[in-house]
Amino acid sequence: MQLLAVGLNHTTAPVALRERLAFAPDQLGSAVRAARNWFQRLDGHGSDEAAILSTCNRTELYAASGAANPLDAGAHFLADFHQLNYSELRPHLYMLPQHEAVRHTFRVASGLDSMVLGETQILGQIKDAIRTADEAGGLGTYLHQLFQRSFSVAKEVRSTTEIGAHSVSMAAASVRLSQRIFDKLSEQNVLFIGAGEMIDLCATHFAAQNPKSITVANRTLERGELLAHRFNGKAVRLADLQTQLHQYDILISSTASSLPLIGLGMVERAIKARRHKPMFMVDLAVPRDIEPEVGRLNDVFLYTVDDLGKVVQAGIENRQAAVAQAEAIIETRVQSFMHWVDDRAVVPVIQGLQENGEAIRLAELDRARKLLAKGEDVEAVLEALSKGLTAKFMHGPQQALHRAQGAERAQLAELLPQLFRGRR
Repeated sequence: MQLLAVGLNHTTAPVALRERLAFAPDQLGSAVRAARNWFQRLDGHGSDEAAILSTCNRTELYAASGAANPLDAGAHFLADFHQLNYSELRPHLYMLPQHEAVRHTFRVASGLDSMVLGETQILGQIKDAIRTADEAGGLGTYLHQLFQRSFSVAKEVRSTTEIGAHSVSMAAASVRLSQRIFDKLSEQNVLFIGAGEMIDLCATHFAAQNPKSITVANRTLERGELLAHRFNGKAVRLADLQTQLHQYDILISSTASSLPLIGLGMVERAIKARRHKPMFMVDLAVPRDIEPEVGRLNDVFLYTVDDLGKVVQAGIENRQAAVAQAEAIIETRVQSFMHWVDDRAVVPVIQGLQENGEAIRLAELDRARKLLAKGEDVEAVLEALSKGLTAKFMHGPQQALHRAQGAERAQLAELLPQLFRGRR
C-alpha cells in the first residue's frame, strides 16, 4: 500500500481553475466512493482508501493504494471526475508519495500551508472531510492513522509555537480593504451572503466597526435570521437581492453554491439605482458567488479570495521563527509515522513466518505422538522431535545460502548468523 496526496492549492492554481476542481459538499461522499472504486479497478483488491478535502484554497485527494502508479491514477481521477482536460490540469497539480504526502498532511493541518499562515479554520475543514470520508467507507487503517496523527501534530504545533500569533485573517483583511474605499464604515450598509463559518467570522469583524446596518442573505431564511440576530441585523432571502442589492455599500459572500449568485446584470442595475456610488465586494467562495465580469465595472471594487491572500501575507517576517519551530516538530512526527508504516509493511512477512513455523511444529508433534503410541522410548522420541524441528527450520536458510552467489551470498552469510543466534 502506498500513501499519496494529489491536488492543487492557492499557490499552484488561480481561483478560476480551483473552482472547476472544487467538490460541492453534497458531492464529497459519492466522490470518495468513486475514488476508491477507481483505485480498486487498477489494483484488483478492495483495501484501497480515499479521502477528499475541498476548500476555497485547495482541492486534495488523499489515498492509500496498491496500484502500480497510484499518483498518476489519483491525478487522472480528479480530471475525469470533473471532466477536465488532463494536460491542462497536470501543470497545476502536486503529486506527493509516501513521506512527502505525510509531511504535506501534517503541514496543512497545522496551518503552515494555508493562505493565512497559522489559521485554524483548516483543521475543522479537515475533520469534516474525514468524517465524510469515513461515512462513505473511504477510511482504512492507513488514512485513519494518518489523520488522527495530523490532528495531534496540529495541536502540538499550536500549543508549543506562536504560529498563529501574527496571522491576519481573511475577515480582518476584508475590513482593511473596505476602509480603503470608505473612510467611515459606520456610515455603510453591509450585506453578508451565506451563513457559514467564514461569514460568521467576517460579520464579527465588521460588527466591531459599528456599520450603519448589517443584513444576512441566505437560501434558508431561518438560518440567516439566527446569524443576523447576533449582530442586531436583519435577514433576507437570496431572491430578494434582485430588487434590494442597491441598498448595500459592502457585500461579503461565501456560500457553497456551484453557480454564481450575483450576476453582471444585477450589479449593473444596482449601480444605476445607486447613481454610481461605489460598491465594495469580497467573494470568498470557490466556486465564485460573483461573476468575474462584475469586477470590470467602474464603480465596483471586487476582490476574490486570491486578492485577499496578498493582503494577509503582510508581516510574514514576524512568523519565521515560529514556522521553523513548527517545521521541526512536523519532521519529527513524519519520521515517527513512517516508522509505523514500515512496521505495517513487514506484518505479512512475520505472519507468514509464524504460520510456516506453526505448520512445521504441528507436523513434528504429530509424528512424535504416533511414535509414542507405538510404544517407542520417550527419550528417543524427544531426541527425534528436536532434531526434526531443527532440520526443518534450518533447511530454508541453508538452501538459500547454497543457491546464492557473489554479493548476495556474502550478505546472507553475514545476516543468517544474526537471525539464528539463540539464547544460551
